[in-house]
Amino acid sequence: MSVLKISSPLVSVPWLVQNLSNPQLVVLDATWFLPGSERNGENEWHQKRIPSARYFDFDKKVAHPEASFPHMLPEAEHFAREVEALGISTDSTVVVYDSQGIFSAPRVWWMFRAMGHEQVAVLDGGLPAWELAGNTIESGEPKPYEQGKFKSDYQPQWVIEGDALVQVLNKSDVQVLDARAAARFYGTQPEPRQGVRSGHMPSAKSLPFGQLLKDGCFLPKEQLQQRFDAVSDADQQLIFSCGSGVTACILALAAELAGRKQLTVYDGSWTEWGSTFKYPVVQ
Repeated sequence: MSVLKISSPLVSVPWLVQNLSNPQLVVLDATWFLPGSERNGENEWHQKRIPSARYFDFDKKVAHPEASFPHMLPEAEHFAREVEALGISTDSTVVVYDSQGIFSAPRVWWMFRAMGHEQVAVLDGGLPAWELAGNTIESGEPKPYEQGKFKSDYQPQWVIEGDALVQVLNKSDVQVLDARAAARFYGTQPEPRQGVRSGHMPSAKSLPFGQLLKDGCFLPKEQLQQRFDAVSDADQQLIFSCGSGVTACILALAAELAGRKQLTVYDGSWTEWGSTFKYPVVQ
């Protein structure tokens, strides 16, 4: 049997239909909702999912257990242990989706890339696109699967912490891009989390994640390139931030699709920056 390889961090519904029965493929449902929502991603996965999809909980299970901020990237060993429990091995090809089109799935793509796993992609359009095409939906208890064997190979260039970020804010070869809504970036709308200041980092630029999407799918490559060219130079390191490190990963995936090379996510994002008073904030 031929080895299943993906050449892009984004796959289409027809591609997934064609490859769904491949034993090398693992499909993950990474649906997550913002705090305060009455909805629960794992409950909805039980009710409706792409056949054989397993639920990936980056908020509680595949997250650093002692972190002060939400769903921080876990240690490499913790990550490996959790993905092995989902039946994922080092030679698995992973496709991630969510129920909102493109929202939380890119976070999981980024986590795998940060752990050195290259064969991972996001389903463009997610579960809505799968349903719209008339494909089968599964519900209830999933079928059992075998434990995986996964080796994490942590890639530090994909991740930055606040203390390191504050040192490079004003460097000409670095550009911070903020995925939050423009009103939050400019401080005209209060932050949803208590104790978090309004505004943005000095020298950061606003690039709300919705500007990279249309109808729950990514814009074509040429349009993504135009979006990034408008706010950064082609050879800059791009550092992505948002509210708590989820939609920043939409920017990271879009930048990769646009051909950008030096991509880093600020994991603590504005929840950390805005609540840590040693970090500068402007409006």
